[in-house]
Amino acid sequence: MLLASLLLKLGGYGFLRFSLTFLLEASETFRPYVVSLALAGVIYGSLSTLRQIDLKRIIAYSSVSHMNLVVLGLFSLSTRGIDGAVYLMVAHGVVSAALFFCVGVVYDRTHSRLLRYYGGLVSVMPLFTSAFFIFNLANMSFPGTPNFLGELLLFLGISEYSVLVLFLSTPGIVLAAAFSIFLFARVCYGTLKTKYIAEFSDMNRRELAIIVILVGMTLLLGICANSVLEFTRVVGIAEK
Repeated sequence: MLLASLLLKLGGYGFLRFSLTFLLEASETFRPYVVSLALAGVIYGSLSTLRQIDLKRIIAYSSVSHMNLVVLGLFSLSTRGIDGAVYLMVAHGVVSAALFFCVGVVYDRTHSRLLRYYGGLVSVMPLFTSAFFIFNLANMSFPGTPNFLGELLLFLGISEYSVLVLFLSTPGIVLAAAFSIFLFARVCYGTLKTKYIAEFSDMNRRELAIIVILVGMTLLLGICANSVLEFTRVVGIAEK
């Protein structure tokens, strides 16, 4: 959870704090190369996510794809792109941490993170399934979630830089929906794997309290965008 919520954002902060300020001319010079690498990261990261069979690896690889989108937004050098990148980093810090916590909940009961041991949890863990559903919707940037607001601003900023880059980055939206639906369906629906795991139990009070806080933060960020943007809004680098 610490990696997802904080450490992955250090690279984005470094770009924002140093590359786009002290090293602006170098950033403009090398922008095509950085954008090319970020595009490759979005597509390859998403495709790699679909191939994973470990729950934590699925979420980790999806985080790689999202952080490459952040890089695209930052190097669009536009107000909307940078605002969207910052907002997506904040949203991802909550949503990805929540998904890792959900994996920890089932791992405490099963001591396994392999997908083949899971299925049908909706029938025995309804509270967990409801929360897991909300966080997967946010991870795939469903409208009304904070990731949607971040990606909307981000893609608007990318369109100001290059329509071609926008077109090449949009498959990431489809692939994000694919691996999010795949993860939720494999874990929560299908046949309950009692052959491997004898007993499942829903979340206890401590876990439920943490989940309620994370759900509340997710819904709040999805509705109140200005709660973040009024502190992070910057003037577009390209407009200076």
